[in-house]
Amino acid sequence: MFDITTLRVIWWALLGILLIGFAIMDGFDFGIAALLRVLGRTEHERHVLLETIEPTWEGNQVWFVLGGGASFAAWPILYATAFSGLYLALALVLLAFIVRPVGFNFRNKMHDPRWRAVWDGALIFSGFVVMLISGVAFGNLFLGLPFRYDDDLHMTWQGGFFDLLHPYAILAGLVSIAMLLTHGACWAAYRADQVIAQRAARMARWMALAYAITFVAAGIWLAYGVPGYGVAGPVVTDGVANPLFKQVTVGGSWFASYMMYPWFWLAPALGLLGAVGVQWTVGKLSLTGFLCSSLMVAGTILAAGFALFPFLLPSSLDPHSSLTVWDASSSHGTLLLMLGAVIIFLPIIIIYTAWVYRVMRGRVMLEDVQHSHNNY
Repeated sequence: MFDITTLRVIWWALLGILLIGFAIMDGFDFGIAALLRVLGRTEHERHVLLETIEPTWEGNQVWFVLGGGASFAAWPILYATAFSGLYLALALVLLAFIVRPVGFNFRNKMHDPRWRAVWDGALIFSGFVVMLISGVAFGNLFLGLPFRYDDDLHMTWQGGFFDLLHPYAILAGLVSIAMLLTHGACWAAYRADQVIAQRAARMARWMALAYAITFVAAGIWLAYGVPGYGVAGPVVTDGVANPLFKQVTVGGSWFASYMMYPWFWLAPALGLLGAVGVQWTVGKLSLTGFLCSSLMVAGTILAAGFALFPFLLPSSLDPHSSLTVWDASSSHGTLLLMLGAVIIFLPIIIIYTAWVYRVMRGRVMLEDVQHSHNNY
């Protein structure tokens, strides 16, 4: 039987796994959408790109649903605070999720180039919005979000959407955009016709370089220009879920956890190693380039999560109100029950996803698309 401390760490790790699953499985979909008119220079080429993701994009969204559901059930205070204060930003993300399937379904209803251009624009919008807002959100976690709790745990949020556009948060958004554009380009290099694949491989190399530059710049800025948060005094890991029962200091380093656990440095190293791997393998060794970009995505999210640990949602208004792994979780019984469900259903999801991608393997050939359009 797991104690509450162990369960909280397990669910912190599971939340990270679900975020990584979402970024890897849905990230290349958004990358393809954002690059649709860059990599696809004709209607047939754009159709090839869409065919590489259309059979699976809807299933990939299960990771988004799982992440939201896990946040709601395992970290209810985190869910309530984030979704209340970041309402407009999350509404834009949901709008992008709504626009994308509409774009897929409507762009081919008419052959008018202007009609298809409009829906291509909608798909490009959906890709960039999710990539940018996801990165900006992570950047703001390190800056602290403007909320506080009173003694009755009533939350107050001060500030609006545009207050989130701090220069550091924008840099984090650029890291996200470069990372997922690389990921999408690597998928196109793996699945699209060779003509498009060569173009995508060049794009992936440039975007991987942009990712490495912005990622390192964000790390340096975080180390020297963004005050870190820390828990003062003894850390109670098995206490009640009340964020006001601790003292928080501001002014240290966000890399303090890296000093305590040196193996955390593997995460940013894996991110940069993945970017180097993209440079050497994309377009050459089939799936290897995509696996390298997946490693880059996983390393980036792990690096951010390790730097934040044990904080989940720092507060800039009242640091003592910051939410941590130790004071924002559900009860022991809820965490244990959910863990049993995860042990049963997560392997099923992974196995089924792997089977689907095995069935759908192979390149989408430009010749086949042209032939089907001619017959139509």
